[in-house]
Amino acid sequence: MEEQLRKNNVPLFALESGDYIKDFDMIGFTLQYELSYTNVLNMLNLAQIPLKSSDRENLTPLICVGGPCACNPEPITDFVDIVFLGDGEETTNQVIDLLIDCKKKGLSKKEFLLKAKDITGIYVPSFYEDSYNEDGTLKELKPLYGAPEKVKKAVVSDMNKVFYPKEFVVPYINIVHDRAVEEIFRGCIRGCRFCQAGFIYRPIREKSVETINKQSKALIDSTGYDELSLCSLSTSDHSEVNNMLTTLIDWTVKENINLSLPSLRVDNFSDELVEQLNKVRRSGLTFAPEAGTQRLRDVINKNVTQEEVIRTCTKAFDNGWTSVKLYFMMGLPTETMEDIEGIANLGMDVIHAFYNNPNRQKGTGVQVSISCASFIPKPFTPFQWEPEDSMESLKAKQKHLLESIPTKKIRVSYHETPTSLLEGVLARGDRRLGKVILRAYELGCKFDSWDDQFNFDAWMQAFEENGIDPHFYTHRKREFSELLPWDHLDYGVSRKFLEFENKKAHENKTTPHCRIKCAGCGANKLNGGHCDARG
Repeated sequence: MEEQLRKNNVPLFALESGDYIKDFDMIGFTLQYELSYTNVLNMLNLAQIPLKSSDRENLTPLICVGGPCACNPEPITDFVDIVFLGDGEETTNQVIDLLIDCKKKGLSKKEFLLKAKDITGIYVPSFYEDSYNEDGTLKELKPLYGAPEKVKKAVVSDMNKVFYPKEFVVPYINIVHDRAVEEIFRGCIRGCRFCQAGFIYRPIREKSVETINKQSKALIDSTGYDELSLCSLSTSDHSEVNNMLTTLIDWTVKENINLSLPSLRVDNFSDELVEQLNKVRRSGLTFAPEAGTQRLRDVINKNVTQEEVIRTCTKAFDNGWTSVKLYFMMGLPTETMEDIEGIANLGMDVIHAFYNNPNRQKGTGVQVSISCASFIPKPFTPFQWEPEDSMESLKAKQKHLLESIPTKKIRVSYHETPTSLLEGVLARGDRRLGKVILRAYELGCKFDSWDDQFNFDAWMQAFEENGIDPHFYTHRKREFSELLPWDHLDYGVSRKFLEFENKKAHENKTTPHCRIKCAGCGANKLNGGHCDARG
């Protein structure tokens, strides 16, 4: 399609109306992944819109971004006008109302931005000026034109009242996640130290069982999907999970709707939950031990034991499951080859649990899939100061894992290390990377998260031409005293709390989840609740 658009000089247009994108008042991008940045530039170019914000003098179209990567948008601030921080449902309406008013009054783009900066959850990058120390670290991000020193994220207080779309375009081709999706709660009670989502989506806010049931029915009725996925960071952590499943299963089974529960934890995979899962169409089970040894699981605050993993898998085998997928990470802080061997050992223990189980299905075998993602330190986590593992080290660990597995009953998959390097650079980068991203795009980079499209050499050329060392952003340990590129953004969790959790990680100490004891992260302050955050 891109080829035909360029060949015929047709600007990118809207799917539903056919209107040219460049004629829209606002264009929004959800930044789910750092390796999508060149695609943003490609879409702007296809729409025949100037790439740099400074080259777009008119009020419209406004280029807006949000999503997980917006918690450190600095690498792409050259190209965007406003950044949505946190929950966007209510903020979007405020921005739209302001834009309508400014258009009626004939105000300029700058006059609009001066008003937009005062909306909670809106960050205007052009109102901040960066400067750097001699060692390359950030010296200051100076606010201009009365912009706030700290920009707070927006928080939706009541998930039962916020707008949730039930009608949308249903693709007529096969796509990823081709199903109806119902968000059951936002935030996470856990506190895994590697997990950015677990911190930036705090505090936890649940939907009621009544709301979940009502919205799920509406989604199925309006889309015609025969599969419903319950979405959250940890589905089984909903406080009324059993009641919720009973209510949903009452009608999904009758209507032959497959109910999917991703994000299950081994420490709350209860008999009641298994009983409910047995009533729906069976799919594979996925659990995430994340690390191969208890020491390293304590470092990352996973709060899961090997015994719980084996007990959970045995319970699944008791009920007829014959395949299990286990998620791990490689390159975690303090990781050793012993921890890598622990991944293989845990996989073998799961296999032994299957064959030693008297209740397993006779005449069947077991398949254990091990998926190893490369650990990338992310902003707003306790590991945001940690160095990323080198490509050479990750490759050695991947090789050692394969050599440590003695059976074909375990399948192993892992991430390619060059893409992990780039993801790490962009995740903790600053504004100087904007020219690198632009040059990489000019060299043909796009669809960087696709292995067959990723051009590592072109990216390295872009870094070299701009005199920037990518390893400065990845393999360097930051001190607590260093000013980080995202320190002017407030996602609720205090910096002091993250520092405290980092220190506990290096002492192999864990922190209980929020329902056991409030750890004082500070996020509830954004939701009108009391919190004794450190600092």
